[in-house]
Amino acid sequence: MELFEERGFEGTTVADIAERAGLTKRTFFRYFGDKREVLFSGTELLEAGFVEAIAAAPADASPLDAVAAGLDAMADRLQDVGDAGARKRQAIIAANPDLQERELIKMNGFATAAAAALRDRGVTEPAASLAAEAGIAVLRIAFARWIEGPPGQDIHELLHESLVELKAVAA
Repeated sequence: MELFEERGFEGTTVADIAERAGLTKRTFFRYFGDKREVLFSGTELLEAGFVEAIAAAPADASPLDAVAAGLDAMADRLQDVGDAGARKRQAIIAANPDLQERELIKMNGFATAAAAALRDRGVTEPAASLAAEAGIAVLRIAFARWIEGPPGQDIHELLHESLVELKAVAA
């Protein structure tokens, strides 16, 4: 992250990252496919926790409330990273169109996984996809508020506020 901040994403090479980390390029490639993956590592764990929490939501939870349970699980992990780290990462992504595209692909993957988890709970289409996509919209808006707001905010609260707003708009 420091190198990306100092030199920009395009100006940073895998060799630079490996050297800063005290690794060889070969070792770097054991952990990451390319330098983009440094910014997106952990996505699989984030998605897995999201899906597991949707599956574990109470049986009588509405599709959107099941997705909200998944968002809470994501918020736990994001809160661990902290808003300062998230701000730095997002600034790097915002400065590079290829990384923006990768971020959109990641969000689409979250929505697809959430819709599948909802279908596994017996939610039919189009309700499963609508609830999943709405949940990702809530995530994106709450996340933006979190990294743009004052340091130390609780992303859980921002997610809940955004979900309340969504329900009010949809009523």
